[in-house]
Amino acid sequence: MASTDDTSLTQVSLRVSEIFFSLQGESTRVGLPTIFIRLTGCPLRCTWCDTEYAFTGGSATTIVEILTETAKHGTRTICVTGGEPLAQKNCLPLLTALCDAGYDVSLETSGALDIGGVDPRVARIMDIKAPGSGECDKNLWTNLPQLRAGDEVKIVIADRADYEWACCTIAAHRLTEICPVLLSPVQGALQPADLANWILADKLPVRFQLQLHKVLWGNMRGK
Repeated sequence: MASTDDTSLTQVSLRVSEIFFSLQGESTRVGLPTIFIRLTGCPLRCTWCDTEYAFTGGSATTIVEILTETAKHGTRTICVTGGEPLAQKNCLPLLTALCDAGYDVSLETSGALDIGGVDPRVARIMDIKAPGSGECDKNLWTNLPQLRAGDEVKIVIADRADYEWACCTIAAHRLTEICPVLLSPVQGALQPADLANWILADKLPVRFQLQLHKVLWGNMRGK
């Protein structure tokens, strides 16, 4: 993919909800000191969403301003998240600019929008929405053939029905043969031990995960 030129870095802007430095709480990168760039806006309204504040607001910020801010934190690991980052068309040149600057970049995306235009240097952490999210019909199934070994699939589980649905979906699309698959419980709706026991009972070849940032800091913004 072509590099983003210097002119576009100063002219192309995105609406940014927040930029902060914390530990990665999810994915196989869990625990890594990470710079988070949270973009504003999302076309989904999942029942368990914990970042509703990112649906609106934020500040118009150029790519060069974002790069200046990220450089202050002294780490090379970056996660672009939301909301739904791909809801903003300028997310794509932002991702490319971050890769060009030498960052190790991941993208957290809902799976409802096409991931095909994302710079191939970016690790795509893609949700598949289970029925308990209320947004299962928004899954863009044509994303699945585009997944690569460096990507990851995340399914958030609200109850046993979601788990059974996830098992069927994983098997039907042979997802664990493509990339890591992560299952996590909805905080406050499903006991983590229940999900862990189901995975063990079925010998399901997935990674169980909790949201580390919530274990450490609760649902604190900017963590």
